Amino acid sequence: MNWILVLPIILPFAFAAATLQFRKDFRLQQNLSILGALLHFGACIFLLFKVYHNGIVTTQIGNWPAPFGITIAADHLSVIMVAVTGILNLAVMVYSKAEINPNLLKAGYHPLMHILIGGVCGAFLTGDLFNLYVWFEVMLMASFGLLVLGQKKQQFDGGVKYVMINLFSTLLFIAGLGLLYGLTGTLNMADLHLKVQGVTDKGLLTAIAAIFMAAFGIKSGIFPLFFWLPASYHTPPVAISAIFAGLLTKVGVYSMIRMFSLVFTFDIAYTHGLLLIVAVLTMITGVLGAAAFNEFRRILSFHIISQVGYMVMGLALFTPLALKGSVFYILHHMIVKANLFLISGVSRKTGGSFELSKLGGFYRSNGLLAILFFIPAFSLAGFPPLSGFWAKMILIRAALEIQSYTVAATAAAVGLLTLYSMTKIWGEAFWKPKPEIIDAEIDDKGQPASFWMFLPIIALAILTITIGLVPEPFLKMAGQAAHELLNPEIYVKAVLGEL
Repeated sequence: MNWILVLPIILPFAFAAATLQFRKDFRLQQNLSILGALLHFGACIFLLFKVYHNGIVTTQIGNWPAPFGITIAADHLSVIMVAVTGILNLAVMVYSKAEINPNLLKAGYHPLMHILIGGVCGAFLTGDLFNLYVWFEVMLMASFGLLVLGQKKQQFDGGVKYVMINLFSTLLFIAGLGLLYGLTGTLNMADLHLKVQGVTDKGLLTAIAAIFMAAFGIKSGIFPLFFWLPASYHTPPVAISAIFAGLLTKVGVYSMIRMFSLVFTFDIAYTHGLLLIVAVLTMITGVLGAAAFNEFRRILSFHIISQVGYMVMGLALFTPLALKGSVFYILHHMIVKANLFLISGVSRKTGGSFELSKLGGFYRSNGLLAILFFIPAFSLAGFPPLSGFWAKMILIRAALEIQSYTVAATAAAVGLLTLYSMTKIWGEAFWKPKPEIIDAEIDDKGQPASFWMFLPIIALAILTITIGLVPEPFLKMAGQAAHELLNPEIYVKAVLGEL
């Protein structure tokens, strides 16, 4: 068995068990978590280079041949997702050293975080639909535990909405699995690609595709299934918000890309046409929601929805350039969005609130924070030469190439509205003078932010600049991922061999 494939899954679970053993020794628990994140990061990057140089890597757990055994496969798309997961895991674990208090550590913060990361990597690497369902359940349990960890009323309110809508998504997913297995007799993704071609009842297959679209759409936060996201992401500690923002919706987007490029490609005019309409509506509603709020994390939460629209847009257009843009957009967005949430935590630490009306003066009092905010914020808005510029430009160009002028215009307009939201945060929290308010009006008295909070923010900002200034290697990886998605026989042959 190729052990490097299972390390990104096994390592987080091993360190979840290790941190449970030392749950009363908080310092050791924190250090163990950072060590685990470092090892996990190393395993993820090593797997990235292995796939980059050797192509798709697969293994069969228990040595049962595909499609009968449990397949783990890493192509260019999944390995990009796993590598960014390793980066964000390390960044958030370092940030947690300064933010997470002993009460949250005692409640199981570190074990839950490691379980969540293991579930995310499992979802990215599995080659079997039933095991994708299992990893979704692992993620749901860990994320719900993290969401209500502080046991505040606001957290329980957001947590109930989060878990109820995700349970509905799970029911849709398991219903789709049963119907698909009844039609094809398999749940191995590579085998499904072959078996659906022999299904004569295309109407039923299209209905099953719609069920999967809804199930993964809830996980992704697409229109009109996104309301759970802005109701919950602003409630937990910032480290948890950041990892949620960077990873959870992307698992849904990844699953949608995988299924609608490998399995549900028999009626592209209908399925991908519907996805395109949904993508446009997701972009518009997300950015309008962001424009309506004045709380730092709520604005960022609505922008997650808006940016998911861009990712789904690339899948819906379904051309080499569009899929390349979609993969590159996911890579850029995971890093930028997690970093913005971490920055919101520093602004709250130093300013005492997440409400923009209660913040101000950071440009003068904390110039480093102002620079660090400017980089990911204006990358998200698509300013050249930052990474978001290339991501948006590729997708708009892909829409123009196939004469989808309305889609291209919408994507450009949403980019301008994103700039408005980021400018609003800049003007309120950084540029205007700090307002004169009494202590009772703020959530907490401002305190200097720790070095451990700034370190991951600086690292992620440097990575954002690097992707923007030297985009070629990242675009090459995204292009290879798009090539494999449009030529599924490459993935099928890697998993099934000559079978």
